[in-house]
Amino acid sequence: MKNKIILFAMMSLLFAGILGCDKFNPVAKKKAEVKAVVQPSIIEPKGPIVAKVNNISIGLDDLNEDIALYNANVPAERPELKIITKEQKVNYLKNEVIRRALIYQHALDKGLERSDEVKQAVEKNKRDLMVLQDVKDSTKNITVTSKEVEDYYNTYKEQLKEPEERQISEIVVGSEQDASGILIQLLQGADFAALARSNSKSASAKDGGNLGFIQKGKKSAQFDAAAFSDSLDVGKVSSIFKTPDGYSIVKLEAKRGGKQKPLSEMWDDINRGLVFLKQQQAIEELIGKLSREAKIEVIEGEIK
Repeated sequence: MKNKIILFAMMSLLFAGILGCDKFNPVAKKKAEVKAVVQPSIIEPKGPIVAKVNNISIGLDDLNEDIALYNANVPAERPELKIITKEQKVNYLKNEVIRRALIYQHALDKGLERSDEVKQAVEKNKRDLMVLQDVKDSTKNITVTSKEVEDYYNTYKEQLKEPEERQISEIVVGSEQDASGILIQLLQGADFAALARSNSKSASAKDGGNLGFIQKGKKSAQFDAAAFSDSLDVGKVSSIFKTPDGYSIVKLEAKRGGKQKPLSEMWDDINRGLVFLKQQQAIEELIGKLSREAKIEVIEGEIK
C-alpha cells in the first residue's frame, strides 16, 4: 500500500507544473496532436467517454476503476483523501488521468515502447496476467452441491458455534493458605472486587480483578479449566487452583456467545469456503500434472 501511495505522490510531483487543470498551451497542444495522430490507441475505452486526449479516449468505467484503486490505497486514518464527489472525480480526471495520457503519448513519440526495459516489463506483466486468467478459466465452473454444504455443517457443527466469551474476575495470591482465607471470606459474602484490590498480586487488581470478556485459550490451561467449567455459574466463584502465577480464585461475572447458528445463516459462508477449497485443489492438481510433464531444474547454488 505504501509503495502505491508513494507512486501516486511521485506522479503528482512529476505532473506538477506540466499542465494546469483547465488551461493548455495551444502551441504545445498543436504539436502533441500532430505527433499523436501516428500513434493509434489499441485500448478500447469502457463506458461513456468522459475525456479525449488526442487519439486516446477515456471511458467512465476506466475512470471509476482508476479511482477505486486510488481509494483502496488511501490510509484508513485519512478517509478525507478519498475521491467520492463528482467534483473530486473531475479534478482527478484532469490532474491525474489526462496528465498520464499526455506523458504516455510523449513516451510513444520517443519510441520508449521499443526499449528493452519496457519490453521486459510488458512481457512479465503479460505472463502474470495470463497466469491469473488461466487460473480463473480452470476454476470458474467449480460448484458445491447442497449435500456437500449440509455434510460440512453437520460434521463441524460444534466448531461452527459462535465463540463463547466469559467475563471473569480473578484473585491471585502467593500461597495456598492465603487463597484459602480469601475463599472463606468470599463464601461468607465478602466483596470479590474489594478483596482483589487489597490482596491480588495480578495486574488486574487495580480493576477489582476484572479481566473483561475473554475467550478460552487466552490464559493457562489451569485457568481455562476453572473459568470455563460448565459447573461454574454466573455470579459464583471457583475453588482454589494453582497456575504459573500463583494460587487463584475466579468469579464468573457474565457470559455471552457460544450459540449454534442455524445452517440457513451459515450457508453462504460454507458454500464460499468449500468452493475456495475445491478451487485450490483443482489448481494443485493442475500444477502437479504440469510439473510431471515439464522439465524443471532448480540451481540453488546461484541463489545468494
